[in-house]
Amino acid sequence: MKGRIDLSLVKVMVTALALVFRTDLAAQSIGFKQSLAQHVVSDRDISRFYRARDYHSLWIGPTAQDRARLEALITAFADAQMHGLPKARFNAESVLSKLQAANSQSALGQLEAELTSAFLDYARAVRSGLLIPSEVDEEIVRKVRYSKPLELLEGLEAGDAQAFFKSLPPQSRQYRGLVKEKLRLERQVAAGGWGLPVTAEQLEPEARGAQVVRLRDRMVAMGYLSRTYSIAYDAPLVDAVARFQADHGLAVTGTANRLTLEQVNIAASERLASVLVALERERWFNQPLGARHISVNLTDFKAKIVDFGKVTFETNSVVGAVDDDRRSPEFSDTMEYMVINPSWYVPRSIVVGEYLPMLQEDAASVEYLELRDDLGNLVAREGLDFNSFDEETFPFGMRQPPSPGNALGLVKFMFPNRHNIYLHDTPAKNLFGREVRAFSHGCIRLADPFDFAYALLAVQSDSPKALFQEALGLGEEVQIDLLRRIPVHIIYRTALARPEGGLEFRPDVYGRDAKIWLALQREGVVMGDVTG
Repeated sequence: MKGRIDLSLVKVMVTALALVFRTDLAAQSIGFKQSLAQHVVSDRDISRFYRARDYHSLWIGPTAQDRARLEALITAFADAQMHGLPKARFNAESVLSKLQAANSQSALGQLEAELTSAFLDYARAVRSGLLIPSEVDEEIVRKVRYSKPLELLEGLEAGDAQAFFKSLPPQSRQYRGLVKEKLRLERQVAAGGWGLPVTAEQLEPEARGAQVVRLRDRMVAMGYLSRTYSIAYDAPLVDAVARFQADHGLAVTGTANRLTLEQVNIAASERLASVLVALERERWFNQPLGARHISVNLTDFKAKIVDFGKVTFETNSVVGAVDDDRRSPEFSDTMEYMVINPSWYVPRSIVVGEYLPMLQEDAASVEYLELRDDLGNLVAREGLDFNSFDEETFPFGMRQPPSPGNALGLVKFMFPNRHNIYLHDTPAKNLFGREVRAFSHGCIRLADPFDFAYALLAVQSDSPKALFQEALGLGEEVQIDLLRRIPVHIIYRTALARPEGGLEFRPDVYGRDAKIWLALQREGVVMGDVTG
């Protein structure tokens, strides 16, 4: 990449610095240590680390291990933009300049402290992210795992420096794929992107003309089609559009309708921003997912069961609508049981926000919902003046008993959490045919809930379907515990690296990735070196 730091110069400088140390070890033992102690005293963890090693250097001392750590740090900073981190914050050239300028043991002691602080900053950023998720959007309730500073410093001190730095970023296949695709997209942006946008509202097979040529050129630039010079919307172009649609979560028809052309016309630079956001999200998510786990990508409108890295079950889903109080949050929890023939206990926000106004209009409305007092007792509607209540004073809860028309359908899957989010069946099956499926009050509706249940129960029953159907036939609430609890990860990814290479993209349904990209830019993240 253009502008890459000369790492051979790093080795020369670090070696020269070591020679200086060898000629002045006594000075280092006094002036260096005094300066170092002074500059780390305000940080409890760093100060504790250096006290334990009698203020000996970690980076700029005379030993081969010191040189190796310093070289590894500078190399990591030189590669920071490869991970989508800000160059200005992790600047290899700045470190080299400070090494050249440090002309006394006192200055070197100060620089030692600065390097340690910079290392911890880098380690946290590349391992766990630059941003705190909930500060970007309160609905990103992702618990990020942070390494303790002393563990990082002791780990670096004890092992091979280069290997340690390589272990810091997420080791997932997804992260590695995103890094690779980021570099490819940077080259594409530098080359001018994907060509002229398609201005037609829709293009169908057998169409001809300049707009078809633009569509063809963009398919070629994106890698979906070999270069040809036809002006016709021919069979190869139909196939290319179909593959593009599959990679972008669209209905696979081969016809470039309005939704397809909207995605086709998104600039390569905007896609690159999505990848940079995805890298940050992957750092937030840098933790074991579970050998068997459930993944729900809110932007993909799908729920998946994953066993040992492979998707073993997949179904379409409906997620929370885009309204402020209906969006599905992002978090992880553990599924513990399923309830067959569930009752629906209506959330308070829906009771007072939707149903109370209906009852005030007509006390006989929504007759399928029971009124319940604080003790759970059934309350008759007769004699109640619903207009005497408001959102604050309405004293009742509402329950829909088990039935095929229940809002939760015939089964719900529970991973108890403070957000009151779960997966469930629904009688509104028509919504699963839509390309964008954001309609619920926040919970996740499944297109194939029975098959989902069979797949979950298959690890604990020789006859999962019979077990489920027997409970269903009772017509009353039945809870089946999962003998092996399953991690559930509700995620939000608009850019995904495919295992075989290439990228898939999804819409930024809730606008969360736009917020993250703005926050990353404020931290100094840029598109990278796309000048050549």
